[in-house]
Amino acid sequence: MTATPAPRPRSRAVATWLAVVAGTLGAHRFYLHGARDAIAWLHLPPTLVGAYGWWRMREYGVDDARGSLLVLFLGAVVAAAMLQAIVYGLGSDERWAARHGAASDPRRGWPVVLALVVALAVGAGATMATIAFAAQRYFESRTGIT
Repeated sequence: MTATPAPRPRSRAVATWLAVVAGTLGAHRFYLHGARDAIAWLHLPPTLVGAYGWWRMREYGVDDARGSLLVLFLGAVVAAAMLQAIVYGLGSDERWAARHGAASDPRRGWPVVLALVVALAVGAGATMATIAFAAQRYFESRTGIT
């Protein structure tokens, strides 16, 4: 009978900063769970679709209907990545140790707090901007304003 190897200890600070910096690409999930993590790979399609929408809006202007729709994916993925960073940073030590094999993380101090501040600011901004832009486009389409 073979025993399942214990998970390699993972740093909360590194995981939180990866979620902040490259969370839209799933870097935090790849760090914590490896390259076989399906959820990490699911970060890529909406990020690429949203980036294409952003490119279309830069190329054709904000009146481009397809770009205006697709860019909302990017806002949603950024907001979700920042939420994941906040969850990592604020989670309990016991739960982190059970999931990621680190009994105690000595780097949980200021690096994690700074990552949480950045994640909260970026996540709140992305969420508000995405909601405002979606609402604006919706009401413009209903009133016929272009």
